[in-house]
Amino acid sequence: MIWETLANIPVGQLTAFIAGGLVLNFAPGQDVFFASACGIQGGPRAGVLAGFGVGLGVLMHLAMATAGLGAVVAAHPEALRAIKYAGAAYLLWLAWKSWNAGPVDPSARGSVRPWNIIKRGFLSNALNPKPVLFLLAFLPQFTNPDWGPVWQQILGLGLIFALTGTLVTIGYGIVGGVAGHVIGKQLGLVNRIAAVMFAGLAIRLVAK
Repeated sequence: MIWETLANIPVGQLTAFIAGGLVLNFAPGQDVFFASACGIQGGPRAGVLAGFGVGLGVLMHLAMATAGLGAVVAAHPEALRAIKYAGAAYLLWLAWKSWNAGPVDPSARGSVRPWNIIKRGFLSNALNPKPVLFLLAFLPQFTNPDWGPVWQQILGLGLIFALTGTLVTIGYGIVGGVAGHVIGKQLGLVNRIAAVMFAGLAIRLVAK
């Protein structure tokens, strides 16, 4: 049903959407830096799992946007503010844990439980109110009532955007994992670097 609606969207319009989405996906942001930090700290596998967790968070925001809940949240600044500070607090907690973790043991990289990394990625994205606002602003620009139910278009386009975004974020996580392996062998400062990145994300989240 959703894919039949997407098939009604002109190829040029769909291509423009995917191209624009990829540009936004590749632009470094909170999700990219988070996955990279996890990769640096835990290796390529941790970067992949972090990217997957972030993707699950995007799906949650997409569900909210499709159901119209995003508009409700956007209309209440106090709710946005609460979510924003909760997300910043979570990132600062991750920064504190990383900073106090001590030197990296190369044999321990990648030993963290997969579910814990996925959960971190999900919470990092879910506690950031910006994705749902972005989806509400970006997706409707590529819809048209003549092509079918708008909510189906938003959901279908959102799923495409979530897929490409997850793959790109995973790619950044893998690169971070490889870089972290090199840095860890030479300097042993992997956890400190990850801590700085997490703290920087927290500051960036509340500053905007």
